[in-house]
Amino acid sequence: MPGLWRTKVYVQRDNLTTLYNKNKRIKSLEYIVTVGGSKMRKMSEENLKAAFAGESQAHMRYMIFADKAERKGFPGIAKLFKAIAYAERVHATNHFNALALLGDSSENLKEAIAGETFEVEEMYPAYNAVAELQDEKKARMSIHYALEAEKIHAELYSKAEEAAQAEKDFEVEKVNICSKCGYTVIGDAPDHCPVCGASKDKFKEF
Repeated sequence: MPGLWRTKVYVQRDNLTTLYNKNKRIKSLEYIVTVGGSKMRKMSEENLKAAFAGESQAHMRYMIFADKAERKGFPGIAKLFKAIAYAERVHATNHFNALALLGDSSENLKEAIAGETFEVEEMYPAYNAVAELQDEKKARMSIHYALEAEKIHAELYSKAEEAAQAEKDFEVEKVNICSKCGYTVIGDAPDHCPVCGASKDKFKEF
């Protein structure tokens, strides 16, 4: 390949970037990582984002598989799913940190608000329209459950972000989540979920 080494090439290994010219090492330069994350080349950035999404989904799949195994009386299989789900969570966290996407609490809350608002105003209404057009009742129910919960999540995150802006914590004694639909309430669980009708014992307290 003529001309391959006509330009200078930087090769990064460990914490050194080595400058090559015409296939000969010229000098090594210190690779400086900026506090809060370094500039990453586009392909690596996109690869890590895809890996983060994949590992996050694997974590949730395995936790769901673990629940099914426990219900079927296979505690050993459930334990294996839970353990490996945790490993996938570690991988996802590492990818997220490498991408330098973690901000302070106020910044993280703003991102959460934006995500929940997008789901409420755009994503789930569009998904529901398609499910309705195709008469997919299970999809519509799942979307309805999520949409109603995300409305509450956006509101709660907004209140928490106001507190963070004032350099205060979000004062909350307990949060109850419906294990059937995700309906979220601050304080005690209602006798029945207002979204899906699940009884009080189906709520999980945090």
